[in-house]
Amino acid sequence: MSLRRTLPIIALVYGIEGFPMGAHELWPIYLRRNGASLVEIGLLATLGSAWTLKLLWSPLVDRFGEPRRWVAGSMAAMAAALLWIAYSAPHASLSPALWAAFWVYCLASATQDIAIDGYAIGITRRGDEGPVNAIKAIAYRAGMLLATSLLFLPRWLGWSATFALAAAISAAMALAVFAAPKLDVAERERRQLARALGRWLRARDATALILFIMLYRIGDLAMGPMLSAFWVDRGFSDEAIALVSKSLGIGAYVVGAMLGGWGVYRLGIERALWIFGALGLVSNLGYAAVAALPALGRAGVYAAALGESFSSGLVSAAFLSYLMRVCEREHAAVQYALLTAAYRLPGIPVASLSGWLTEWLGYAGYFALTAAMALPAFAFLRRTACRLGADAG
Repeated sequence: MSLRRTLPIIALVYGIEGFPMGAHELWPIYLRRNGASLVEIGLLATLGSAWTLKLLWSPLVDRFGEPRRWVAGSMAAMAAALLWIAYSAPHASLSPALWAAFWVYCLASATQDIAIDGYAIGITRRGDEGPVNAIKAIAYRAGMLLATSLLFLPRWLGWSATFALAAAISAAMALAVFAAPKLDVAERERRQLARALGRWLRARDATALILFIMLYRIGDLAMGPMLSAFWVDRGFSDEAIALVSKSLGIGAYVVGAMLGGWGVYRLGIERALWIFGALGLVSNLGYAAVAALPALGRAGVYAAALGESFSSGLVSAAFLSYLMRVCEREHAAVQYALLTAAYRLPGIPVASLSGWLTEWLGYAGYFALTAAMALPAFAFLRRTACRLGADAG
């Protein structure tokens, strides 16, 4: 499929994939407004285990059914979970009903990711990863922006109506996915999954590959759960969080993703990972600085947020290109699920402890700690470059 035809399809499916993660970002604000503690908000990050455990059912998505149907079914399940959240009364602590709704939502979102990621790799030609991942990152953030823009509504409609509207949008997206063309994979190739996966994992650099992926973005995963709470505790309104941290932040991310896609094309994937990864660590230190120096005021927090979003766009374009390149097209759903599960795995225990660590170290100390967490990843990057083929170096 030509790049010109591929890019609009990528934009559609990743816009759909981004919406659930944007809705997910509303939860810490909703809970903090209703009296939940930092410890409880940090524990909510344990639900991210769905994106690690998705490896367990990814063979079902790879082996059976058609990707668009998996996506539609997942979006329908998320719509039901959002309605559940909408009509569960908020409390100062997380109720079992809310925990169950959040868990169902995360399981469905993780399943959708398996199907969309495998579909995207299946329609992308080798060498097109840079522009494809730039559009992928932009569309994903556009979907997130649609969800986070709902933060403007609770003041006027209340949280229940806001989550009900999010459910209606999810249901509409379940139908919209069928605008993408069907992806056909030969039945014989699907049946060779176990053998192909075993060969792929027995490669000499497999351990370095997994360790690099586990560590490269751990700083972002560790810092994420505390960012919304930091904004709330600094006295920002829901509207200010929606406008700057979410909406303008997504704009900065889009610019970063566009430049990142161009950088991958010009520099190659490996060099882009080195340069953009270093910039990502600096952005964590920016948040640490504004947390340590309240005198920097709102302008300092705004600058830190936009800098973090911009660098995240750069890093995402390079990192996602790397993940796509090292997967085999015929079994991309399972292999990509394995890699993204490895990416999220270390973030789960760290994020779940983020509330305790922040209460102990303070926001500034914790944000600085997250910057140091990703440094070991660079020791493994060079050892995995051979998987990038001609793009390495």
